Amino acid sequence: MGNESHPFDSIRYIPLMYTNTDSHNSALNLVLTLRPEWRDSQGTIKFVRFTDGITNTLLKAINKLPGLSETEIDNEAVLLRAYGKGTDVLIDREKESLSHSLLARHGLAPSLLARFDNGLLYKFIQGSVCSPADLRRPEVWRGVAQRLGEWHATLPISSISSICPAPAQITPNNKRASLQAMAQLTPGKPIPNVWTVMQKWVLALPTSTTAEKSRRDQLQRELEWLVKLLGDMPGVGSSNPLVFAHCDLLSGNVIIQPIPSSASVSRRSSQSGNSDDLEAPATVSFIDYEYATPAPASFDIANHFAEWGGFDCDFTVLPTRSVRRAFLKEYLRSFNLNQNRTFEDAELNELYEQVNKFRGVPGFYWGIWALIQAQISLIDFDYASYAEIRLGEYWAWKREFSGEREKAGENRPVREERWAQEE
Repeated sequence: MGNESHPFDSIRYIPLMYTNTDSHNSALNLVLTLRPEWRDSQGTIKFVRFTDGITNTLLKAINKLPGLSETEIDNEAVLLRAYGKGTDVLIDREKESLSHSLLARHGLAPSLLARFDNGLLYKFIQGSVCSPADLRRPEVWRGVAQRLGEWHATLPISSISSICPAPAQITPNNKRASLQAMAQLTPGKPIPNVWTVMQKWVLALPTSTTAEKSRRDQLQRELEWLVKLLGDMPGVGSSNPLVFAHCDLLSGNVIIQPIPSSASVSRRSSQSGNSDDLEAPATVSFIDYEYATPAPASFDIANHFAEWGGFDCDFTVLPTRSVRRAFLKEYLRSFNLNQNRTFEDAELNELYEQVNKFRGVPGFYWGIWALIQAQISLIDFDYASYAEIRLGEYWAWKREFSGEREKAGENRPVREERWAQEE
């Protein structure tokens, strides 16, 4: 980049740290550094702790100054997100900050106010956080489909990735081993991408026992097989095979924004005007961009569908064939609208099949992630069991894909049965 300043350097930096053991004081120091005008009213500053995530600490800082309405208080609220212990092995924090900045510039994220030693400070978005059941409501999933189509159609991946040098040009040493593995996995493609992220994670898996090493080697072979199978799949229509993907669209990262009553009628009438618009889609925003990376659109969509069952992995409530098709139709309308292109039915059939092929990959992705979290996290969550459930999704999909399950004369597992259901 020559003498140009790095975009990361333009994000305000506060040289302080949040600590769980001294939560109130460390959070207060950070907020007062950001908002020095609050120093004279410290008695009315409150912190609200959110517990929807299983990786980070998320606090909402509000200043309940006398005479202000709740809306006015929320307009000035600050979100403080502190990273979970050891998660740097999973997440590129610099890339996360750059993603957030880019999204904010496009009006798709709240303003990023500052970064600090182990987290970020950003503006609060008013609205309600979804539950897994909310994701299954037609007006919500249609809103998600529209917003995701806008993300994929408008955000440039160049701001968070670069073309990797050829493997032969990378000098091998311990620090460069991961980069070399990335280059070998997806030569000529922008990195990082969802495949190279998984490569980095596989390399971070523990290998202190024979069983751990054997499993790491097995997952490495599976990753290479997946890239050969799905790595060169074309993108939506004539677009890039990789899009700026969120990669973590679970319910807690989808916010339903309030609609002013005066706007509801005009909004309902100004929708796409199609006869199948039975109910106006909700206006939603996506938060938490730590896993955002270039990925096939089909991965981002399949990953969102997997989250309809929540952390409990309730496979009986995943979207059926007809619902997935309706979601993808809404997504493509939005995608094409934001690219000034015409919607083609052939695109819908193509994307439907691509998402179908990707349905096992989210289980593989989060299964590896959970194996690492089981080693490093201090959070009270059974990551080890979660890893087995998610990897089980992958193995079930692979047996279905290869025909092995049918050949063995076995019944479809619950998730595969639900995925094949029409209504």
